[in-house]
Amino acid sequence: MKKMRAAVVGYGGMGGWHVEHLLKSDVAELAGIYDIKEERSELAKSRGIYAYPSYESLLQDPTVELITVAIPNDSHEEVVIAALNAGKNVICEKPVALSLESLDRMIAAAEKNGVRFSTHQNRRWDVDYLAMKQIHDSGELGKVLNIESRVHGSRGIPSDWRGEKEHGGGMLYDWGIHLIDQMLMVFGWDVKSVYCLCDHITNQEVDDGFRLDIHFQSGQRATIELGTYNFIAMPRFYMRAEKGSALITDWREETQVVKCKHWHENDVLPVKTAAGLTKTMAPRDSVTTDTYRVPRPASDVHDYYRHFIKAIRENGEQDVTYEQMRTDLKVILAAFRSAETGLPVEL
Repeated sequence: MKKMRAAVVGYGGMGGWHVEHLLKSDVAELAGIYDIKEERSELAKSRGIYAYPSYESLLQDPTVELITVAIPNDSHEEVVIAALNAGKNVICEKPVALSLESLDRMIAAAEKNGVRFSTHQNRRWDVDYLAMKQIHDSGELGKVLNIESRVHGSRGIPSDWRGEKEHGGGMLYDWGIHLIDQMLMVFGWDVKSVYCLCDHITNQEVDDGFRLDIHFQSGQRATIELGTYNFIAMPRFYMRAEKGSALITDWREETQVVKCKHWHENDVLPVKTAAGLTKTMAPRDSVTTDTYRVPRPASDVHDYYRHFIKAIRENGEQDVTYEQMRTDLKVILAAFRSAETGLPVEL
C-alpha cells in the first residue's frame, strides 16, 4: 500500500514526537511541518525537514492527505476546521476541544467534507493499561469491582502554556484525558456519575493534580489520581475483583496477581496487632490463594497511525470514534463541575 503523505502543525514537544514517528513510519511519509514560530521552522530545516512558509501553503499542497495538529489546546478548533475544509484528514492532539460545542463543530466539518477526524489517544497502547484490560476482559478474576489508576510526579505542573487557564492548561486536560479514556476502554462508556477533587499546590490558575472517581452503570468503579507534588509515588494500577487482586507497581513492571482459591477457612489463626488480635486481617497463604505474575503485553504505539490510515483507505471504523471523543470530554467537563461544586455530577 502506498504511504500516505502527512504533515505536522506545531513543532514543539508532541509535534516533534509525531515527526519522529512519521519519519520511521511504514504507512505514512512526512511531507513537512508548519509552526508559527520561525525558530522552530529553522530547527526543522536544520534537521532536513521541510517547513511550510504558511499554513495556507500547507493546506494548498495537494499531495498531503493527513495533517496532525499538535498546538495549544485553545487553538485546535480553528486550525482543525481549516484543514477539514481543505479536504485533509486530521489527527488532533488531546484534549481535542474545551467544549462539546467546539468538538461538535469539528465533527460536523469532517462529515460535511467527507474526511476523517480523530484525537490522538496514544495511551491506549500503554503496556500497563493493556495488562489491566487483559485481566479484566479475560474474566480470570471474575467481575472486576474497581480499578485505581495513578500517575505521580514531583516537579509540579509544566511552566509553559499548560499552566495557563486561557490555553486549556491543567492536569485534567493534560494527563487526565488519557487516564479517563483508558478506564472507559476497560469498563465501557456508560458512565453514571463522577466526583472530582482538584489540587492547586504549585498553580492557583489551573489544577496541578486531581482525584477523580467514576461510577459506571454496571456498578463498577474507577479511581483516577494524578499528582505533580508526590515525592513517593503510589502504585500505577490496583485492581480489586471477585476472585482476587492485581497490582502494577510501576509501568515498567509485570502485573502481580493474587487469586483466591478458597474463601472460607475454619482454622484461621488470629494475628496480633498493637491493639489486640484480629482474624479479619490475617494474611492469606498458598492453601487459599495462587500468586503469579502476568508478562507485559506486546504493544506498538504506531498502530494508532496504522489503524487510522487503514480506516481512511478502506472506509472502515476508526479506533477513536466520535462518540468516544464526546464521552471523554463529557467526563472531563463533569469533573470540572464536580470540583467547583464539591458534589458528584451525573452524566
